[in-house]
Amino acid sequence: MSELPATWLAVTLGDVINYADNVTVEPQDMEPSALLIELEDIERHTSKLLDRQTVEARSPKSSKNRFLKGQVLYGKLRPYLNKVIRADQDGYCSGEIIAISPGLLDRDYLFYALKSPEFLGYVEAVSHGMRMPRLGSQQAKAARFILPPLAEQTRIALKLDELLAQVESVKSRIDSIPALLKRFRQSVLAAAVSGRLTEEWRADNSTCTSHTQLSNLQTGKNTPPGGSSLPISWALKNASEVCGFITKGTTPPKEKMSANPNEVPYIKVYNLTFTGALDFSVDPTFVDADTHSIYLKRSIVKPGDVLMNIVGPPLGKVSIVPDTYPEWNINQAIARFRAGDGISSGYLALCLRTESVLTHAISRAKATAGQFNLTLEICRDLPIPVPPEAEQTEIVRRVEQVFAFADQLEAKVASAKSRIDHLTQSILGKAFRGKLVPQVSDDEPATELLARIQAQRAAAPKANRGRNNI
Repeated sequence: MSELPATWLAVTLGDVINYADNVTVEPQDMEPSALLIELEDIERHTSKLLDRQTVEARSPKSSKNRFLKGQVLYGKLRPYLNKVIRADQDGYCSGEIIAISPGLLDRDYLFYALKSPEFLGYVEAVSHGMRMPRLGSQQAKAARFILPPLAEQTRIALKLDELLAQVESVKSRIDSIPALLKRFRQSVLAAAVSGRLTEEWRADNSTCTSHTQLSNLQTGKNTPPGGSSLPISWALKNASEVCGFITKGTTPPKEKMSANPNEVPYIKVYNLTFTGALDFSVDPTFVDADTHSIYLKRSIVKPGDVLMNIVGPPLGKVSIVPDTYPEWNINQAIARFRAGDGISSGYLALCLRTESVLTHAISRAKATAGQFNLTLEICRDLPIPVPPEAEQTEIVRRVEQVFAFADQLEAKVASAKSRIDHLTQSILGKAFRGKLVPQVSDDEPATELLARIQAQRAAAPKANRGRNNI
């Protein structure tokens, strides 16, 4: 750590506060209307209290720590989760939460000190326990604590409140963008399969329109479920009418599976994506040639086939099989759609990704214990709006162009989110190096504050750390 300002001191946490001097209270002695905080109520890193329930609502079966308004509550179990809050009222909390009185320290400065990068690094190194590490009291008291003058503590805390509120506001806006992009992509897909995306193109390319589809108006097959009429040159068909035999995969015995890339690739649901691409980098699995051609004969897929998961949630994962291998296999949770004459794989994949098709499928699916299962009958009955082939090509081109832009924006958002996530710790680190607010020469130096803290602690009666018997 760089040299501290001249009026600051580096001490230990135990030098300035009485850590772990908590009063425990039995359930029958707690006020029913009092707040009772469990560790899971505190959101990691953000210091947000996610839930506020009373003693009466929770009906505790074991003793809890009492806390008072103005104290700092510190989660000692898995302390790397950075669960620290400022108590805004009296109440009770889990024994895994330490209620800390700031004493002569600025309460908000103490709060931020327990969230600082140096303190987080220290507790992660000294916590004991493999699966559920805890910060021991002696280790906590031995932690290095940066002690500025009291007036400067207050200025630092106020500045941190201001800056971190701004960071949180920016972070909240950034966190909302992926959902906006998801809705944007769905709106693009909806426009694509309804004809709105290529309305002007259709007017300029009327010679590309197939007039053989005009009869659909007479048969009443030109309006998708819940949608408006399609362009006159389009046809509304079932998936079974535009695809070859729609089938699903099979799961071979485990001993037939391997990681040998010289064998036939075997696709599982988590290899499918919501973007249309197949991600075979996720736990790539293969089967031998005999298993592929005999045992899995009905589940063979080829480049250009469109795959969709039929077990969820989530549903709506659709991918086109690439030409990396001449043949592949799929498991039983995936359906194969092979584009027939008059429809392209790219356009078919867009249709299967639309919210309208997904809603149509779910409305007919069997649901068991929160899981949806699409039958092959449902898959074969999915409504597919079919434009002329030239228009399909233009639709796929436009969607890919727009989605590429959305992907670039999403990558920039992810990069910005990463920088924002690091910004909080960067600001805190700056605060505890004396670089966040200027020093004031009239401030009482930390040496005098420490002397007053020691005098106060020496004069105070020994704390009652046993159980409260009120």
